[in-house]
Amino acid sequence: MRDFYRGIYPQFDMGRFEALREAFPLDEKKAIRHLSKGMQKQAAFWLAMCCRPDYLILDEPVDGLDPVMRRRVWSILMGDVADHGTTVLVSSHNLRELEDVCDHVGIIDHGKVLIERSLSELQDNIVKLQVVFKPEQVQELPGMDILHRSSSGRVHTVIVRGSQADITAKMAAIDPLFFDLLPLTLEEIFIYELGGADYAVKNIVL
Repeated sequence: MRDFYRGIYPQFDMGRFEALREAFPLDEKKAIRHLSKGMQKQAAFWLAMCCRPDYLILDEPVDGLDPVMRRRVWSILMGDVADHGTTVLVSSHNLRELEDVCDHVGIIDHGKVLIERSLSELQDNIVKLQVVFKPEQVQELPGMDILHRSSSGRVHTVIVRGSQADITAKMAAIDPLFFDLLPLTLEEIFIYELGGADYAVKNIVL
């Protein structure tokens, strides 16, 4: 397969192939079809990274790999992005993992792009607010775009659309006994953005 790739990709880097041999300890005399799923994925990634692509498209790239190998693959990938400016497009259902490596996110539902923006912008647009009102206060949050609300005892947990700065200013005006703003994970944002698209929000994010 190495020789096959060399014949197709003129930028195939033999030096890189040798350098990555230690990162992917595979039996090179074994037919790829006889390797385990995880080993096949390692072989595919090893070969792909040696092609020195300008654009790399990956579908569930670390699915089937153990935690150590997952971290190794992401490290190699991020190294290429930093050193060679490789543009990487990753599709995955593992949102927690993507949160650590991606700087731009798109969410697709039934073939339709629902969201497409930078991760920082996405995380700054929806906030988890926890608030405790004073006994004499009306437990309302006027002027806020509330997506979901629940309570446990005196603590109210509210998912609000808007920037942290804007919500902080509004909460300061209300002057409750206590309030705190928490950023949502990418998985939580996904659930709330798809709240009306066959996804039950309920209390899964709280």
